[in-house]
Amino acid sequence: MLSWWYRRSTTRPLTRFQIRTLVTEQQPRSVFNKQGWEAVIGIEVHAQIDSKTKLFSGNMETSYEEPPNSKVSMVDLAYPGVQPRLNEECVELAVKTALALKATVQKRSRFDRKHYFYPDLPQGYQITQQREPIARGGMITLTELDGVSEPFHVGLHQIQLEQDTGKSMHDMVVGSTLLDMNRAGTGLMEIVTQPDLRSSYEAGLLVKKLQNILQCVGSSQASMNEGSMRCDVNVSVHKQGEPFGTRCEIKNLNSIRFLSMAIDAEIERQIKLIEKGGQVTSETRGFDVAKKTTFKLRGKETAPDYRYMPEPDLPPLILSQDIIDSLAKELPELPDETRSRIIEHYKMSLDDAHSLLNEPGSLTFFEKVCQGRNSQAVLNWTINDLFGELAKQEIPFMQSPVSIDQMGSLVDLVQDNKITGKIGKDILRIMIEEGNGIMPQKIVEQKGWARMDDSDMLNTICNTLITKHADQVNSSETIVFKRVKKNEQ
Repeated sequence: MLSWWYRRSTTRPLTRFQIRTLVTEQQPRSVFNKQGWEAVIGIEVHAQIDSKTKLFSGNMETSYEEPPNSKVSMVDLAYPGVQPRLNEECVELAVKTALALKATVQKRSRFDRKHYFYPDLPQGYQITQQREPIARGGMITLTELDGVSEPFHVGLHQIQLEQDTGKSMHDMVVGSTLLDMNRAGTGLMEIVTQPDLRSSYEAGLLVKKLQNILQCVGSSQASMNEGSMRCDVNVSVHKQGEPFGTRCEIKNLNSIRFLSMAIDAEIERQIKLIEKGGQVTSETRGFDVAKKTTFKLRGKETAPDYRYMPEPDLPPLILSQDIIDSLAKELPELPDETRSRIIEHYKMSLDDAHSLLNEPGSLTFFEKVCQGRNSQAVLNWTINDLFGELAKQEIPFMQSPVSIDQMGSLVDLVQDNKITGKIGKDILRIMIEEGNGIMPQKIVEQKGWARMDDSDMLNTICNTLITKHADQVNSSETIVFKRVKKNEQ
């Protein structure tokens, strides 16, 4: 159990300069294009915490696929008199995330109320950690193995805990907005980077690496497709020798591809605007996927005053060093370490290593199937055949019906020459389609697909067929037997 206690404190929040010193210093990077322009990019990531229950609503389970409004508590709906109760599991997972990202876990953090009105926020405010977050600083390092030409650090500003909102569904009923409050109160980690990125390519690599780290730690499913991870990006441009330009924020990007497209579109828009003599104004923008352009949502000068205030129902959160140290010992092997190990141990390519690391659950599956078997054969069957067949049938790897025992047995049958590789692919397809756990050997027996190794029996079968079809064998138009006769002469 995570033991913490609360107390009042007059400790002041760190200044921006103090926060910056928590990040390992590096020389400022400059990446200008041929026309002398440089983009400056920072990212805000919202990752849903993979906890069994919500952040402040007691034992209410988190909900992802249940019917609308079936997993809602009175706390999430802001009933009069209810009070939030902090979820220990969410705190533990946030601390592990901070440690994995080399951030400094704060022994004292505090919750704030961020006031704004929206239909899917019944309280009229969000409980967050704007001023005193659970962790500050940290970094994510991109290396040549990640796909950059030379390694560099992307600094982190802070990591904070906050509650998610409900979900608004527009136009399911014409002229109306429907609300699903299942998501309301789910724990979020907001991870804010420093403006250390210089291209959409780097931004995509960073988000993918952060996904891998969160999934490895187990703190978030971090699936952008399923909505458990969302990104906002801040983009500005400037000419060489000039100060950084005015930044614009692009909201709610839900895939790495769209994130990269949105950044490129915004960079192009700002450069064209400045070259025509215009000025970039600070504003919040959206991204139109079909048109591949960004569009204005609202100006920053009209952005709401959130009127942050300390959350009166939650005293400051105090973490002891012993708790932080014990959670650090529970961290698994992180993706960079894993990648180096599997490339060395299994003699696999960088692309194959990335394929396993980028598909949650596949590396553990691969390593268990490998036990006592040829690792290259297992790798080929896993990445080329299993991944490919699952993709054809649009099945995520985490939902694959093929067990470790089934896959191992299939590899054994092929390696022992009891079936051909082609037959093995057919068996794999059947195992996925039927999804009933049937073992490959059983399918072989049912289909009569076993390879025949008895040469005497094969000779008997061949001679019988030749005798039975003598006319066709003696025909000069039978190409196979023409070659045979030629070899016999």
